[in-house]
Amino acid sequence: QVQLVESGGGLVQAGGSLRLSCAASGRTFNIKVMGWFRQAPGKEREFVAAITWSAGTTSYADSVKGRFTISRDNAKNTVYLQMNSLKPEDTAVYYCAADRFGASMTQRVLYEYWGQGTQVTVSS
Repeated sequence: QVQLVESGGGLVQAGGSLRLSCAASGRTFNIKVMGWFRQAPGKEREFVAAITWSAGTTSYADSVKGRFTISRDNAKNTVYLQMNSLKPEDTAVYYCAADRFGASMTQRVLYEYWGQGTQVTVSS
């Protein structure tokens, strides 16, 4: 089992920045990919960004490219999501997820472990 705990959400004005953190514990040696997803009210949970645990290969949704950066600290078993130039449409609950197999970085259904989520609200 892998446990994931997110932190760093909050309220920010449009154009501002936030950094989310996701700390992994448990059988972390099995993790191949870590990802961030978000879910806005009334919408489906969508892919935001992901990173491979070993090589650090990254993938981003088109809506966040150039504004968000995903990174990891293997020694701390932690993944970060630096969010800059935030827009009101970025408002959502952000979830961290982990996958043991790495078949796809973007497909939500392939991620096995999920955190509880952290709220990000961007005011206009």
